[in-house]
Parts: sequence; C-alpha cells; structure tokens
Amino acid sequence: MKPAAGPQLLAALSAELAALRSFVTLLEREQGMLVENLTDELLELSERKSADALSLNKLAETRRTLLQELVPQANADTIRAWLKTHNPQGLSTWQETVSLAKRAKRANQTNGELIQMKLRRNQQMLAVLSNAVDKANLYGPDGQTSFSPGSGRSLGSG
Repeated sequence: MKPAAGPQLLAALSAELAALRSFVTLLEREQGMLVENLTDELLELSERKSADALSLNKLAETRRTLLQELVPQANADTIRAWLKTHNPQGLSTWQETVSLAKRAKRANQTNGELIQMKLRRNQQMLAVLSNAVDKANLYGPDGQTSFSPGSGRSLGSG
C-alpha cells in the first residue's frame, strides 16, 4: 500500500459520503414536492440535482481510481476485506456509503415513477381537453368563433 493512499482513500470516501447524504436529502425533498404538486420549486431543485449528481460522479470516480490502485480486483467483498485490514475507519464510511447509495437509487426510482404517473395523468387530461375542444369547435384555427347558435350572431357580438 502506498503510504498516502490510506489517508487519501479515507478523505475520498468521506467526501463522497457527505455528498451522498446531501443528494439523498435532495431526492427526498424532490419526492415531497412531487407528491405535493409543487412544480415551480421542482425546476429549481432539478438544476441543483443535476449539479450535485455530476459532483457525486466525480467523487465516485476519484474513489474508484484510488481503490483500483489499492485493490486491483475490486468488488464489494474484496473492498470490504481490504478496508477491514488496512483502513478500519474507512470501512464504516464505505458501508454507510453503500447503504446510502442503495437508498438514493430507491428514492430516484420512486421519483421517476411519480413523474411518469404525473406525465400519464397530464397526457390523459390533455386528450380529454383536446377531445372536448374538437367536439365544441367554438373557435376556428384563426381564434375567431365559428359557432353561432340560434340568432346567427357570433359569440360576444351585441
């Protein structure tokens, strides 16, 4: 093991864990906004979510690079075993990171499902409205009324 690799790995794991905690909180806020139909706030949140996801990916790449140097055949078991032997403090950070990553994945899937449900509902409502407009046909393509019941006068005329 390189002398500096242990502290670098611990720092990388800690940074990733902190970013992941923040990201999970953001996903849970997003879920609340989706449930409450707070669509205006969702736009602002989605921009932050994208930026945080990019940052989290960079942190994960840094961690993967360090682990690859230390544990060439890296998988969940070999990483856990290596950390247990060489960096016990990093082991608890790693385990929490793995747990939070699973939580983030579930929250993101749930949010995606909520978005899909809302999209389907909006499409259904749009179809209903479109069908109603086609049936009523009160206005022509030029925005002028095309329906004049009884008196022969157009809607809105005196």
